[in-house]
Amino acid sequence: MNDTEVPVPAKTPPSRKTQSLKQQGCLNRQADSVRDPVFEQSEFFDAEDVVQVKYEMLRRVEIEQSSVTDSASAFGFSRLTFYLTKEAFQREGLHGLVPKKPGPRKPHKLRPEVVVFVREQLEQEPRLSWSELAQRVQAHFELKVHPRSIERSVQKKKRRRRKTKGDEQRRGHPEPGGGL
Repeated sequence: MNDTEVPVPAKTPPSRKTQSLKQQGCLNRQADSVRDPVFEQSEFFDAEDVVQVKYEMLRRVEIEQSSVTDSASAFGFSRLTFYLTKEAFQREGLHGLVPKKPGPRKPHKLRPEVVVFVREQLEQEPRLSWSELAQRVQAHFELKVHPRSIERSVQKKKRRRRKTKGDEQRRGHPEPGGGL
């Protein structure tokens, strides 16, 4: 090492608790923004635990009558986040404070008419690739859909159909096109 190089300290590996919080989706990625004295002065309170931080923010307003603006700011959140958190807590209890996965919950672009179109295309040309189907959807609907989304939708329909056929066979009903 020469005189101009500055040693870089080794990065400390995350603690077991931090790893667990991350795995459960409860790691507060803005832990550095928590400026509330309780979290700075006590080892019991952990700014990395987003559920604990949100609960304490709600408690501060409800029990200690702190203002929403001051409380949200001290815990590293916006006023909007405070109100969304309060609503989730009232609706679901403590479980409502656990962050949900970001992003859409279902394939929102694959409206029923798009799925019907994809099925028709596959019936006409069973060897079409997912990419080709995505291009056709874009050309027909002016809608950009990832090929993997189309693939998942088609495979989901097939799984549902197989499950239904199996249920019918167990109940003694013939499947369409077949006999007992």
